Formats: sequence, structure tokens, C-alpha cells
Amino acid sequence: MERFAIEVVETAHAIRRDFDRRAAVLGSTRAQWRVLAKLGRRDGQKQIELAEAVDVEPITLSRMVDRLQEAGYVERRQDEADRRVWRIHLTDKARPILEELGALSDIFHADMLAGVSPEDHAVASRVLARVRDNLNSVQTKVSVS
Repeated sequence: MERFAIEVVETAHAIRRDFDRRAAVLGSTRAQWRVLAKLGRRDGQKQIELAEAVDVEPITLSRMVDRLQEAGYVERRQDEADRRVWRIHLTDKARPILEELGALSDIFHADMLAGVSPEDHAVASRVLARVRDNLNSVQTKVSVS
């Protein structure tokens, strides 16, 4: 059991490295893909909400959005209710790359889970969800103390 966290970290690293390699073929990064994917699910998010959704600092997201905007994939628009707030929107140019990245993701997941039975996949998912819940519970207790 003491190696469980190491196994999770090493697996997460392998997943990130492999997805980065695959995304690079499309001229994208995993971080850019995450931003585009979040916008694909809910376009027009506030920049601060999007930073939280992809778990990066707002300044880091701002730089990512700068690069995506330069590539023509997103645009910033001022919020109609609060002109201090920027909302990020996908452009028409982003739709095809988002579809390609989605197809790449499907192939990636199939490759990653090759040889893993649906039952084992379900057990692994439950265990990881339980670990996250445990850690979130501990974090809440620590911050309240």
C-alpha cells in the first residue's frame, strides 16, 4: 500500500507524457486542449472561471489564452454586465481542431485501457474517486482547524 501514491503519480506522468506527444502532432499542447475542451463544453466562460476549471493561476491562463487567440482559436469579449470581466469564446476556426482533439482523445483512451476489463476499469475508477474524496475531506478538516 505504501507505493500506491507513487504508482498513481507515475501513471499520471505517463498519461500526460503520452497525451502531450499525441497532441503535438496536431500542433497543440495538453494545456491548450484542456482550455479548448472546457470551452467546447461551456463556451463564453469568464477568464477566472476557466482558470479554476483547468486548475491554473489566472496569469497562466491569460498567457494560454493569448497564444490561443494569436492562433485564431479563441477570442476575448467583455462581459455585458461587468466590463472589467473578460469572457473567452471559441472561434469557428477552433471547431475542427476540437473535433480532431476529441478523436485523438478517444484513440488515446482506447490505447490506454487496452487489456483492462470493464470490471477492472470500474474498480479502479471507484478506488481513485474514493482517494480523491478522502483527500478532499482531509483538506477540509485541515483548513477548518
